[in-house]
Amino acid sequence: MTTESTDITQALRASRKASVPLARLGYGTAALALLAATGVLEGYELFLASSILSYAIAAMGLNVLMGYNGQISLGHGAFFAIGAYTASICIDHFGVPFAWTPVIAGTVGMVAGWLIGKPALRLEGVYLALATFGLAIATPTVLRSDLFSEWTGGVQGIFLQINPAPDWTSLDLDQSIYLAVVGYFVLFSFLTLRLVRGLNGKAWIATRDNPIAARAMGFDITRAKTRAFVFSVLACSVGGALQAVAVQFVAPDSFPFFLSISLFTAVVVGGLCSPLIGPLLGAVFIVLVPNMTEEIWQGGSWAVYGGVIIAIMAIQPRGLAGMLGWTWNKLATHTND
Repeated sequence: MTTESTDITQALRASRKASVPLARLGYGTAALALLAATGVLEGYELFLASSILSYAIAAMGLNVLMGYNGQISLGHGAFFAIGAYTASICIDHFGVPFAWTPVIAGTVGMVAGWLIGKPALRLEGVYLALATFGLAIATPTVLRSDLFSEWTGGVQGIFLQINPAPDWTSLDLDQSIYLAVVGYFVLFSFLTLRLVRGLNGKAWIATRDNPIAARAMGFDITRAKTRAFVFSVLACSVGGALQAVAVQFVAPDSFPFFLSISLFTAVVVGGLCSPLIGPLLGAVFIVLVPNMTEEIWQGGSWAVYGGVIIAIMAIQPRGLAGMLGWTWNKLATHTND
């Protein structure tokens, strides 16, 4: 019996080692495909691709918080707005190159996330959701306030004048922005995988599943929750900065409470605990599906949108990533047969 179990263990280890190069090859191929799209897409198509990847970055962070750490947030649209306004202020007031603004926005977002998350994470479940809900409701009002209008532009917002890449690159403005977004998307994909597959990921999952057992195992529950919250805020802030650059405009009305619901929808519909595919599919859903439903039923698009969400959850609670995985397994089984 011991010999058989040893053989099984060795076989599993060998299988995992064999799958690592294949996974890396897949990630590398996907990254090259994103870069190659620069020469295929143009104009509005590049803008849509930039928007999808920006929202996907934000959804990666929120997926860590909700899927891996089990915390519910209804206010991450506020951090998306913080990132967008930080980037816009840096460009408009200080002339910072647009490619560097997400770094500054992420730093500001992390500080805000730590300040807000430290006391808020003492709350659990619906109480944390209610606290973040209040933050999302208050953010547009603060952005409209005359107290900060010198920086935020008040109700009018900020129009951004963004310079394209140098002439020697032969890239237009849309291509320059898209490539910057791809770079940050690849970076956050790497960071997310490293975190969820490492010790932090184990701490988050243990905290989510059984806090008492996690504490007995030596995990610092408060620190684990704070790290998950801060990383989610970092990703949302960077995503907001990139989206502001892509749109080249920010205003308070661009960040209503519905934005937080959209990010929440992207995570759940895309698939909880799917670190990359889920957020990407969720971002595609919230960017493209509303426009498609408007074509199906003008004036009733949100009824169709809601119906699609209900149908996805009824068919596959693990979301679009779960559907994709189920389809892949069926095809693989059929091929082997």
